[in-house]
Amino acid sequence: MTQYQRIVLASRPKGPPSLENFRLEQADLPAPGPGEVLVRTIWMSLDPYMRGRMDAGASYAAPVEVGHTMEAGCVAEVVTSNADRLAPGNIVAGRVGWASHGVLPAKELRKVDPDLAPVSTALGVLGMPGHTAWVGVNDILAAQAGETIVVSAATGAVGSVAGQLAKRKGLRVLGVAGGAEKCRYAVDKLGYDVCLDHRDPDLAAEMAALTPQGVDCYYENVGGKTLEAVLPRMNDFGRIAVCGMIAWYSGKGVGEAMRLPAAWRAILVKRLRVQGFIVFDHMDRLKPFLAEVGPLVASGAIHYRETVTEGLETAPAAFLQLLEGGNFGKQLVRVGADP
Repeated sequence: MTQYQRIVLASRPKGPPSLENFRLEQADLPAPGPGEVLVRTIWMSLDPYMRGRMDAGASYAAPVEVGHTMEAGCVAEVVTSNADRLAPGNIVAGRVGWASHGVLPAKELRKVDPDLAPVSTALGVLGMPGHTAWVGVNDILAAQAGETIVVSAATGAVGSVAGQLAKRKGLRVLGVAGGAEKCRYAVDKLGYDVCLDHRDPDLAAEMAALTPQGVDCYYENVGGKTLEAVLPRMNDFGRIAVCGMIAWYSGKGVGEAMRLPAAWRAILVKRLRVQGFIVFDHMDRLKPFLAEVGPLVASGAIHYRETVTEGLETAPAAFLQLLEGGNFGKQLVRVGADP
């Protein structure tokens, strides 16, 4: 058997997670069976949804069990293959988890073209976050030229792509991000018309001043004070795509949040369409997403940024920083050498 490293969920967090909720350990990896492949992880993705998988409550996906490997999408190199469509040396993307190696069915892996862009992008701008952004802007919001859109977490892995796609479609694009550096990047590099700091105590007033004609579309990644600033500015028949709510994932700020009756009334009187979505329900849209965005990334027309930590053992601390907004762009862990 192959010895490999993995990080498991050591305990369920009570409130914000901590390093004590994770454990790095050695384990035996069985040989691949028929139709399976053994892969070596190169890049591992860290994403806000992982916080929800640490809890035992019902959600759109099963929680990680205590003592089991943490969930993650990865880019990996095929080491051994018992499947016709994959050969040793192929680069693939799949759900290996927080682990140095994995054995997976070949049908659960997709080939990554290393000539299109750096293979790390298969976890970011050309992976789940980019796909999520594309579906949200095109299918959930049905964003149209001339409209105004607000994108929260504007420089994150999802928000940065959503904002650029909306701008390319001819919308006025307002971002909300954490800090002056991220706001400058949103405007200067990503093409946002303006970007507000969610830490600004006058966020609601700033939002009102900058949206005299109201907001038609809101790409929701965070919840919290950003949602409270945007909701009163929504135009009649506006659309809200609920992709995430990272501000509330660990329970912080929930007690001070806008009360449900006020939010519900705004949805009613403005006749808003509010739709939560999970990208795994839209896998039929992966090919058209890649067909449109792949060439844009390859040509440099779509920009992206990555925050990288080195070594599997850095994943827990990097994940905790991600939940506090400490990343800039897509958060990745380099687990192994990139061939």
